[in-house]
Amino acid sequence: MTQQPAPAADFPVVPLPGARLACTVRGTGPAVLLAHGITCSRAHDARYGLPDYAPVAAHHRLVAYDARGHGESGGRPEPAAYEWSALAGDMLALADHFSLEAPVAAIGCSMGTATALHAALRAPERFFALVLTAVPTAWETRAAQAGLYRRMAALAAEDPAALDALRAAAPTPPVFAGRDQGGVDVRAALLPAVLEGAAGSDLPAPETLARITVPTLVLAWDTDPGHPVSSAETVARHVLGARLSVARTAAEVEGWGQVAADFLREAGS
Repeated sequence: MTQQPAPAADFPVVPLPGARLACTVRGTGPAVLLAHGITCSRAHDARYGLPDYAPVAAHHRLVAYDARGHGESGGRPEPAAYEWSALAGDMLALADHFSLEAPVAAIGCSMGTATALHAALRAPERFFALVLTAVPTAWETRAAQAGLYRRMAALAAEDPAALDALRAAAPTPPVFAGRDQGGVDVRAALLPAVLEGAAGSDLPAPETLARITVPTLVLAWDTDPGHPVSSAETVARHVLGARLSVARTAAEVEGWGQVAADFLREAGS
């Protein structure tokens, strides 16, 4: 009989310096931390996000959490707290909270992927596997994206409604044509700091990524300049033994939940 995921019945709030992080825990087994993208949240991804990681909870304890300043998690209007290297500290604190005696896995999307990479380099012994999806702009492609975030931060500070209109008018990547990508799940008072934190961030230098030796799966989607395939290819090339898969359709992205579940079972065996 196929094992079914346990219901999401546990909603802990983990206190950290300057924030309380809201989490949802599903399933049992080795812990897997699920980290969303910028301006998203657990609730956002449940409404609009791709994919559904419920298959992971069939054999692991899946801990989805709202990043500092996002969704139901708290935060302060301090840009440095939202830089990717700082968010890595939050991920490591959650690893200790939920699995102090054993390493965890991480599944990241965009900002969450960046968080996982910084965390894995800071404390490699705390991870047994990584699933890195939608690797964001980095290195030579980062400057333009950072400039966009700074303009958005200034707009959010002056007129949050105008920022919503700007996002609504932004083109949808062809891979997700016709699909609602959702809105912003960050309180207006924190949004400028969140965006400034992203503007001041970058992925770890490529040459440092060879220090990551745990099984790593890199999943990219095509036709999205904010998450270029080139970033995913560079990460996969430098992380020893990493696997790379590029989705060309939304249907392929929908299948990532099962792909991640299968990969994590293999990595933990």
